[in-house]
Amino acid sequence: MSTFKAPKGTYDLTPPDSAIYLAVREAIAAPLKRSGYGYIETPGFEQVELFSRGVGESTDIVSKEMYTLTTRGGDELALRPEGTASVLRAALEANLHKAGNLPVKLWYSGSYYRYERPQAGRYRHFSQVGAEAIGTEDPALDAELIILAVDAYRSLGLKDFRLLLNSLGDKECRPAYREALQGFLRGLDLDEDTRRRIEINPLRVLDDKREAVQKQLVGAPMLRDHLCEACKAYHEEVRALLTAAGVAFVDDEKLVRGLDYYTRTTFEFVHGGLGSQSAVGGGGRYDGLSEMIGGPALPSVGWALGVDRTVLALKAEGIELDLPAATRVYAVPLGEEARKVVFGLVTELRRAGVATDFAFGGKGLKNAMKSANRSGARFALVAGERDLAEGVVQLKDLESGEQTGVALDAVVRELLAKQG
Repeated sequence: MSTFKAPKGTYDLTPPDSAIYLAVREAIAAPLKRSGYGYIETPGFEQVELFSRGVGESTDIVSKEMYTLTTRGGDELALRPEGTASVLRAALEANLHKAGNLPVKLWYSGSYYRYERPQAGRYRHFSQVGAEAIGTEDPALDAELIILAVDAYRSLGLKDFRLLLNSLGDKECRPAYREALQGFLRGLDLDEDTRRRIEINPLRVLDDKREAVQKQLVGAPMLRDHLCEACKAYHEEVRALLTAAGVAFVDDEKLVRGLDYYTRTTFEFVHGGLGSQSAVGGGGRYDGLSEMIGGPALPSVGWALGVDRTVLALKAEGIELDLPAATRVYAVPLGEEARKVVFGLVTELRRAGVATDFAFGGKGLKNAMKSANRSGARFALVAGERDLAEGVVQLKDLESGEQTGVALDAVVRELLAKQG
């Protein structure tokens, strides 16, 4: 055993569990690939200011949870705590918005980092798949992304999840609400950190999970009562499009989420089997973020779905994914001459698309067959000197126990037929 361990709050992905994570990532990405979203990948670290300006200095993410470092050249960098700001920065830097085909639709997958108190479903290193649609203000785009997330969850077999939906207004109607909310919050018995937050972004106080704070928020002014007519109409169209697509949702007037850049549509997916860490993903519209980080006006919308949380949700519902076996055929040579011939067959099978493994280390038949069974293979391909002299190999079905001789030049064709 190594003297080193994974850092506190992180985890290693190893087989067989890693196959589940890969399947979840692929399931989330599949609806995006079918809907015109192209893949984008960004660095694991960015300038600190990208997140302090984009995510918001008053957020816990920036003020308490970012991993920051100073380079030898004096640059202040941060491990990325979320994906949207990085993706938008990359899109702007590459001038994707100038190609003339808006919205720019992108999806990504990767690891993100926040210094949090580790607990089930909350890690300091976590995995997400995200999607962003940049440069267009359209309720149908908001609805599209929400529907794609729902379709991804359903494709995995998840049922015990709910969609929470809200509107945060825009620059026209939010100032009046901000003033009304600040007036209410200033009269409450709150700690100094929370009082500072009232002056920077009072909506963040509504997202405070502490019971002592939530009790005092009873009777707080609601944003829905301050939405302008344009925001009301926009939100109603999103709701109507979701309903028409058969997507159920719960209107949650207190839903704010933990990032400052959201405007209008905001949403969250929660799962009933995850306890206090119930959120499995979420997102919303962020029409002003591009300008916050020095770009042009580019109204945009996006989401990020937690891979770790989704895996926990699958376990909570007792869902076992139907994963393809890592090995279809396990090849066992008996003797030095057979080793060369069988290794050549293994290479042919792999190139033909048949998942094949080889009994490395010169194992005897008994140990090799134990390895074949442990590998999960369906077939064992066995050959000794006598078999080769007759121009055949033995193909054994590890489920039925049936064994047949197959001509050397027919092995690939036979296994491809059985695979099909």
